[in-house]
Amino acid sequence: MAMLSWYPEPATAGYARWNNSESACIYLKTNHMQNISISTLDLIIIVLFLVGITMIGVLQMRKKRETSDAFFLAGRNLNWIYIGLALFAANISTIHLVGLAASGFNEGMVWGNFEWLAGITLIFLALIFAPFYFKSRIQTLPEFLERRYDSRSRSVFAFIAILGALFVHIGMSLYAGAVIFERFFGVNVFMSIAIISVMTLIYYVSGGLRAVVITQAIQTGFLLFGATALTIFGILKLGDAGVTNWADLKGLVRPGSFDMLHSRESIQVTTDHITKEFSGRGFGAVGSSGLTWFACLLGYPVLGLWYWCSDQTIVQQVLAARTRNDAQRGPVLAAFLKMTTPFIMVFPGIIAYIIFKDEVFAAATSAGVEKPGDMALSVLIQNLLPTGLIGMMSAALLAALMSTIAAALNSVSTLISVDIYKRIVPSTPDKSLISIGRISALVIMLVAALWSTQGDKFSSIFDAINRVAMALSPPVATVLLLGVLYKRGTRQASLVTLIVGLLLGITAFCLDFTPISGDLIITNRLGIPFMMQAWWLFCICVVIYLITSRLTPKPDPEQIEKYTWSHPLEIVHGPIRGWKDVRILIILLLIVMVTLFAIFS
Repeated sequence: MAMLSWYPEPATAGYARWNNSESACIYLKTNHMQNISISTLDLIIIVLFLVGITMIGVLQMRKKRETSDAFFLAGRNLNWIYIGLALFAANISTIHLVGLAASGFNEGMVWGNFEWLAGITLIFLALIFAPFYFKSRIQTLPEFLERRYDSRSRSVFAFIAILGALFVHIGMSLYAGAVIFERFFGVNVFMSIAIISVMTLIYYVSGGLRAVVITQAIQTGFLLFGATALTIFGILKLGDAGVTNWADLKGLVRPGSFDMLHSRESIQVTTDHITKEFSGRGFGAVGSSGLTWFACLLGYPVLGLWYWCSDQTIVQQVLAARTRNDAQRGPVLAAFLKMTTPFIMVFPGIIAYIIFKDEVFAAATSAGVEKPGDMALSVLIQNLLPTGLIGMMSAALLAALMSTIAAALNSVSTLISVDIYKRIVPSTPDKSLISIGRISALVIMLVAALWSTQGDKFSSIFDAINRVAMALSPPVATVLLLGVLYKRGTRQASLVTLIVGLLLGITAFCLDFTPISGDLIITNRLGIPFMMQAWWLFCICVVIYLITSRLTPKPDPEQIEKYTWSHPLEIVHGPIRGWKDVRILIILLLIVMVTLFAIFS
């Protein structure tokens, strides 16, 4: 194992030197940023991955006739395994790998709620929404809202979807990836953004959604392998810290670190403990995450309904399903994969706290980051992985980043081509739509790259993403959920809810955004964390929707017949067809979820 020793050279800046018998000496620049040189073998692995994944994507459309369905929806020929892997890969990004490890170091397992509760909204997608999406043969989610409501709702929803993809999926992912690779390899942030943007654009523009999905399946394998290898090496190293059983492990972490379900009192105890420890090492106070059990139970489904059931970046994989069974089983497979992420992404952060606490704090101080956990992943990689696996893990980081960006590019280009341009010029042929989609991807990537350079203006990337989701999700969740469950819902109700709900969400975001308001007004002064803000905004949107529906004419019965469930039990009605029946898979998933929450409560 590499040992850390300090050298006074060069005199202009402090340097830490890693002595590693397997590779050349590595210097870490410690004034503001870490520069970690890697072995030739690791560098070769990274380069081969980049070139290989790009070529695989480019080759996907070589011998296929290009139609809009083929480019944007992979010819609607994806099976459930590809869909499940693509859903997982589109969701798991560099932000997850770094952010969840940081959360594990800073706060423990509680942020794993975002992973396990995703299973609930993926069940909603599989049971409630996927049948309608598949049956209606739509290309975009705004198109579904037009069929259920009208073209005005489609336009507003397309605008919300583009905002989400541009400012969350692409912009923040680019920034997170650039920062990580600057810390790891000393590559300038702007250069990192340029390289990542160009490589992803090449295979997306060449191959469309099929290129995205095929490369995502490969990238998911790299991602899971890298994260699992890091976790295994960490567990094996725990013995050096005197950990021989579960009791030893719990005794070396903060109170509540392994608890997923918290009350206000228990999460405050944990927060006070963290604040005391951080301030003792020169870091600022830590605000409460607000992730109590009831905040997660009420707030997450609102965020999840927007993200997993209506976000074009995610749901586009389902729209490309070969059969209805594939459209329903794919989300359930993704949900099973999400059950693993706290163990291979959050738990490594806890391992870093137990074994490498001093190194993480030292690295954070040297790099000038506000939260020490942000350095947990890099410290783990440096200390645990041998030559070769460092390259594999770096490839996994690239895989997570590129898959998220490529999926978002596909969704935005589809929205612009199908929901905006084709509606303005209905006679546009497929070939022109594909060209417009490619040009849109180039423009959007440029705008997102420019926006990503402003990422350091936020206190935390993970916090920024969730707060943007809080602003966008309540009105979308309302019109989507009530649209398929409530027959009396009208087009006027949808339009009013989307517009008023979006304005309320933006207002709440601005009030809780320090550069604008000067303070977290809603969180700190009113005591309402962002998860509960999402819940109360959702409640307001539901009231607006119901009242407006009652005050406006009933919708067309034929329209309602096609796009709403006649009664709740219809969702699960019908004979069971073997163990692959989606209802059996969902029951197994629920058993796994309940068991996990019972263990970590």
